[in-house]
Formats: sequence, C-alpha cells, structure tokens
Amino acid sequence: MEFEPLGDDFEENCARFLPEAVEQGCVWALEGEEGFALCESERRADTDVMPFWSQREFAEAHIADDWAGYQVVPVDLEEFMDDWLEGMHEDVLLVGINWNDEMEGEEIEPLDLLEQLEQELD
Repeated sequence: MEFEPLGDDFEENCARFLPEAVEQGCVWALEGEEGFALCESERRADTDVMPFWSQREFAEAHIADDWAGYQVVPVDLEEFMDDWLEGMHEDVLLVGINWNDEMEGEEIEPLDLLEQLEQELD
C-alpha cells in the first residue's frame, strides 16, 4: 500500500480512516505517562478530543511539543468499537479523525464513528 500523507481536505482524510482502519484491523493513538493524548475541542467548549489515526506514520508525525514524550500505540479495531467508543461517549469525549500535521481535522461523536465503522464492516 503506497503511503499517501494526509492533506488539507478533512473530509478526504476522514474518508480514508474507515477503509484503512478496517484493512489493518486497528487504529493508532498516542500514549504518554499521563494516559492517551487529548486536546481541547475547537468546536465545543469544555470538551476534549482524543485523536486517532488510520496509519502509524500519521500518528508518529504528532510526537512533538506537548506530546514529545508520547508513543504510538495500536488499538485493536474490535476493542476500539466495543469498548473505546462507548467509553468515550460516556466520558463526553470527541474523536479526532486522521488529523493532519497542522493538528487539523474532523472531530466527531464516538457513536457516529461507531455507526460508520459498522457500516464499513458490513
């Protein structure tokens, strides 16, 4: 699979997330000593976003600044769907999808993403 970096088209970045995650059977997150990488939502006050990527390289691009000490970790797709998204919904977190190197991209509701993943898997 040719490695194509993420661009400025958030919808396209988002559209790549589903098939790539399904193909690999996992998504990628950043984990540090304090837990997983979070940042404030640009869309919703007092809400945090937890970013995930569909390729290890996309996540690695964000190991800098606030997240300099973080590591890229795979999250099994089934576990992500069964446990993570449900838990993030309960914790009122949004999911960041395939953010580009400027830390820009879609922020979506965990249960919306769950629905999209289920459709992708059908």
